[in-house]
Amino acid sequence: MARVTHTYTIDEVAKMIGESPELIEITSANSDNIDYGEMIWVDNGTEEGIKTFTDRGIECLQELLADIRTWDGGILEFLRYEQCDPAVIERIMADQKNDEPENLRHSEAT
Repeated sequence: MARVTHTYTIDEVAKMIGESPELIEITSANSDNIDYGEMIWVDNGTEEGIKTFTDRGIECLQELLADIRTWDGGILEFLRYEQCDPAVIERIMADQKNDEPENLRHSEAT
């Protein structure tokens, strides 16, 4: 089995997959959500450190987010379940609205 030689930070993953860094942080807060060994903690000398993902870790994250979007209430319900701060929920949901295709936003308005 090949060893991991490259990982990606949350900000880089967010850019790569078009998701909010806050949503990725919340989703990955429970290490059970990502396959074992695919989310790696990097000690950078600060108390916080840095959470990084392997290529497979990014796939796991995308699969989980796609699954969450099929749930009743989708991302919003997930964030409520995770007991996120209302301001965080508002920012993430605003970002979700901005990512919807134009035709879907238009059909909701009518």
